[in-house]
Amino acid sequence: MTQATASPSLRTLGNSDLQLTPIGFGAWAIGGGNWEFAWGPQDDNESIAAIHRALDLGVNWIDTAAIYGLGHSEETVGRALKTTTHKPLVFTKCSMRWHADRSIYRSLKAQSLAEELEGSLRRLGVDTIDLYQVHWPNPETEIEEGWEALARFREQGKIRWVGVSNFNVEQMKQAQKIAPITSLQPPYSMLRRAIEHEVLPFAQANNIGVINYSPMVSGLLTGKMTAERVAALPADDWRKRAAEFNEPRLSRNLQLVELLREIGNGHNVSPGVVAVAWTLRNPAITAAIVGGRSAQQVEGVAPALDFRLTDDEYSRVNAFLADSAA
Repeated sequence: MTQATASPSLRTLGNSDLQLTPIGFGAWAIGGGNWEFAWGPQDDNESIAAIHRALDLGVNWIDTAAIYGLGHSEETVGRALKTTTHKPLVFTKCSMRWHADRSIYRSLKAQSLAEELEGSLRRLGVDTIDLYQVHWPNPETEIEEGWEALARFREQGKIRWVGVSNFNVEQMKQAQKIAPITSLQPPYSMLRRAIEHEVLPFAQANNIGVINYSPMVSGLLTGKMTAERVAALPADDWRKRAAEFNEPRLSRNLQLVELLREIGNGHNVSPGVVAVAWTLRNPAITAAIVGGRSAQQVEGVAPALDFRLTDDEYSRVNAFLADSAA
């Protein structure tokens, strides 16, 4: 038996039997270019190599969505699954759809979700999806119809567990009247902390697992981003329009990265690993979604499987955030 490293401690997701590594592979950026929330062009072979490397290093779950690359991310994940001996848990999301002209629309109608589910199963090449999530609570008037549909798909055995993404407390309460929520997927990072006040305490009190997305703020806190690199992002990279990537916030955020670099240097890990570890310090967070567009990127952030911040390091980051509140 040649196992390079001991497997990281697994964490149970909410009310489910899903046992997750502290980080999972996020497949948003590998959707490729030419759609509204693209990250610019992407080489599919690099994407597949990134997924394979993550699985080889011990990551045991992948999170994607039908809308990422308008089906392309799911297809790429499906190709990666066919060419590995690993059997990761596969999570995807529904409710955002697209027209022939690539424009996006949203629906939580039962019939629409049934079509989406069949499309996701086909693209991923799986019989069952381990966690199926409502991507956005939109249209809000259709939340109950949509949640009823997901509960039905679960009874049919097409999905194992059901979760929500980007829901607030009231929207979760609405869904809970129909069927339990296994998980919530919100944005959470040291630059996006709004969910600390109501959302995370509610999730903890209701045994709802939380897998946070963008713990490194879409690449901003990786240590690789500079003002020059932001300026040179492709025209179809959505980050060009994001507040944290523009002044006046960008300079402050790059200063924060230098603090993360200083902390990381003491442990031989990157600023991005420190950023992920900061989110995992919150007891309400089950695991974090970490994207990767190449095997090399995955290797850079893989130490987040095991790395944890000390109390002192955590306090230093929080003091900087308090002093420089945007």
